[in-house]
Amino acid sequence: QVQLAESGGGLVQPGGSLRLSCAASGFTFSIYVMRWYRQAPGKERELVAHITHTGGSTNYADSVKGRFTISRDNAKNTVYLQMNSLKPEDTAVYYCYAEYAFRSSTGYWGQGTQVIVSS
Repeated sequence: QVQLAESGGGLVQPGGSLRLSCAASGFTFSIYVMRWYRQAPGKERELVAHITHTGGSTNYADSVKGRFTISRDNAKNTVYLQMNSLKPEDTAVYYCYAEYAFRSSTGYWGQGTQVIVSS
């Protein structure tokens, strides 16, 4: 059974940091690209960061570039999102997503973890 379990969300003050984790099971993690998305109340889900199956390439939304870092540990079947210099506009539910690296296909979603940036 495929599972993606996010953790690490919470309440943080502006300027603070959080590290999200997404633990994967039930599929061959190392041949899946991984992405972090977020969805704020009343807004559409947006792509935050992308990492290739080897971890050799990453991409970020302009809104988080220079503040967020996506990484993965294929030995631990886990993808991370290090979030620094957090802003109130980063408040959202953050989801991880897995997609097979070698052809377009329906991917897998996690259940999400809430991040609230507020003083």
